[in-house]
Amino acid sequence: MFIHIDEKICKGCKLCIYFCPNSVFQMGNKVNDKGFVIPEVVNESKCTKCKLCELTCPDLAIFVE
Repeated sequence: MFIHIDEKICKGCKLCIYFCPNSVFQMGNKVNDKGFVIPEVVNESKCTKCKLCELTCPDLAIFVE
């Protein structure tokens, strides 16, 4: 997996979902320690590594290798 979401700092803002041109993310069911629902990677094979998710994340919780 080359898309990493730091679940400890993600606030579930959904910007990665909205900005991803290839629908790589969706809201998950997992809640982090702060009580936020964390998005999950569902279509990593569609990822073009454009890094829009990484660039738009206000908490710097996403890293694309």
